[in-house]
Amino acid sequence: MRRLLSAALALALAAGPVAAAPDKPAVDRDTLVVALEKEFNNLDALVAVSGDSLRYGWQIYDTLYGFDTRGNLVPRIATGVEISEDARVFTYKLRPGVKFHDGTELTSKDVKASLDHILKPESKSTRRPFFAPVVEAVETPDTQTVRFRLKAPDGAFANKVAGYLYIVPADYLAKLPTSDDFAKAPVSAGPYRIKQYTIGGDLVLERFDDYWGEKPKIKTIVFKVIPEPSSRVNAILTGEVDIAVVVPLADHDRLKKEPGLDVIANPVASPLYVRVYSNVPDSPVSRREVRQALSHALDLDAIIKGVFFGIGEPTPAFISKYYPYGANPAVKPYAYDPKKAKELLAKAGYPNGFSIKLYSATDQPKEVAEAIAAYWSQVGVKTDVDRIAYAAWTRLNNTHTSGPLSITQFTNAIYDPIHPVGGSFTKTGTWSDYDNPEIEALIEKVNRTPDRAERDAIFKQVGQILHEDAAGIFISELYYVFAKKKSLDWDVQTGSGFLNFRKVGWK
Repeated sequence: MRRLLSAALALALAAGPVAAAPDKPAVDRDTLVVALEKEFNNLDALVAVSGDSLRYGWQIYDTLYGFDTRGNLVPRIATGVEISEDARVFTYKLRPGVKFHDGTELTSKDVKASLDHILKPESKSTRRPFFAPVVEAVETPDTQTVRFRLKAPDGAFANKVAGYLYIVPADYLAKLPTSDDFAKAPVSAGPYRIKQYTIGGDLVLERFDDYWGEKPKIKTIVFKVIPEPSSRVNAILTGEVDIAVVVPLADHDRLKKEPGLDVIANPVASPLYVRVYSNVPDSPVSRREVRQALSHALDLDAIIKGVFFGIGEPTPAFISKYYPYGANPAVKPYAYDPKKAKELLAKAGYPNGFSIKLYSATDQPKEVAEAIAAYWSQVGVKTDVDRIAYAAWTRLNNTHTSGPLSITQFTNAIYDPIHPVGGSFTKTGTWSDYDNPEIEALIEKVNRTPDRAERDAIFKQVGQILHEDAAGIFISELYYVFAKKKSLDWDVQTGSGFLNFRKVGWK
């Protein structure tokens, strides 16, 4: 096994000579060129999964409240919010004079229309499960006031509004033939608007000069889709791009030696794990002992060292320690114990193991799936790895057809643990094939609890249960490595995979 990982490491490190990276704009001082690791799947940020919207959302769209670079709530389109004592009424006062990209002025009716767009089943919004069960009514007493009345208290509602509710123009939506048409030409009120988009290719944004807030220093942002990792590295080394996103971990150390580059390893609080379809009765992974066995069969430290070049750390559950609260430090990762794994398999009725399928998308290193399959083979589990394009995998994953096992991650769009836990480990979660009455009861409790300390305590219990039940095969905290030119002034968004170019410029 160690030889397998060492071979993968040697292969990944094989590279040609490193050219000196120029520290000057790829185009000019008014332009930022960003190399992305995957294509855009959906430009409607009210519908798209976070994996899409995290790259363009904060540039094109705007929200009532948002997050600063540390994940703290800050006012944007709204100037303030009042929350009732029972946490069931949230009243936002809107900033006057905010304009959409089409020149129309933003009012409370646009906020209501934006939420209606999410709630309509035909929109197929991945945000719908976070609003539909709790929102009773949206009131617009005047053009600058919007009031959300909830069916029950929701302690994370203000975070959901900040993370999910991008504001779009009501009149523009009403003119579109179908809900799907909005994704073809999105309009919002963010600091940038769409100038050019090629399906499956690059996206070009231009500064919106009527933006209500601080004007970006950069006039044009070019998102270049460069899926091949080595090509992204070459692009930053040759100066073709100004920022390379998700640089291969193998290149971290050598790029750090480049005098013209800053290389940043950033924990994105997006746990990497194997999604388990445990609610399929005739599947081996429906048994807790099997899931525990698969967890004990993995040497996480070796995988992180051999596949992730030491940039990572084993995670024991699904609530990252880089979230503001909710992580349980008492919960430890499953120990690497092949003997115990075999005992658990025998106890579950699989003394000779079994065969199973594991999906792996092209946005993940192929060595992850290879290492997992190799370790599982040592305890008798034969794994058929099906590596498919990210867009195809997304369609499967969003429609609950990526089972029985699929490697995935979860970016927390709202800096509250309810997002990943609710999405991945509740009965009605968009990406969940897991049903546990204990978890359902705790989620119901935390949804009634706005107090941060109380939410912290509840989520600690949630993490403990998910760990003991091996609800997923938890692998590592995920780090993104960014390479940027030194003369570019830009702060990476911490604790999140979101790209934030609201404040970026050349020194």
